[in-house]
Amino acid sequence: MRTETKKRRKKNGFTLVELMVVIVIIGLLATIVALNVLPSGDTARIQKAKADIATIEQGLELYRLQMGSYPTTQQGLQALVSAPPGADAARYQAGGYVKKLPKDPWGRDYLYAAPGKHGQADVWTLGADGKDGGEGIDADIGSWQ
Repeated sequence: MRTETKKRRKKNGFTLVELMVVIVIIGLLATIVALNVLPSGDTARIQKAKADIATIEQGLELYRLQMGSYPTTQQGLQALVSAPPGADAARYQAGGYVKKLPKDPWGRDYLYAAPGKHGQADVWTLGADGKDGGEGIDADIGSWQ
């Protein structure tokens, strides 16, 4: 009877080698998933920046239609949230033209110039690196694109 109990104990459970094989397989699967999912985050940030810029452009266009011109570079995008000093309060839309100015996906303010290099008003972000130019995730994203 004792030999049967000993045999049963040896058959129950997993060996260290079996556990190591399973851990290696899980690690490989996790690596494959991570390599396929992480680039999607960069694409999502770029798409968010483009959507934010489109929203800001809509606010700028409404501002221009009601006020007669785009906000100056000095007034900046803040003119879309609250009336800039010296603005005609009767023409300025109550509540502003956007509820809140978004930050770019990398946590920085969007840049604005009027007149811009590419149009009457330019809105852009400098990408992940925060520097002019760049490629891929570091590329500038602007209203002219």
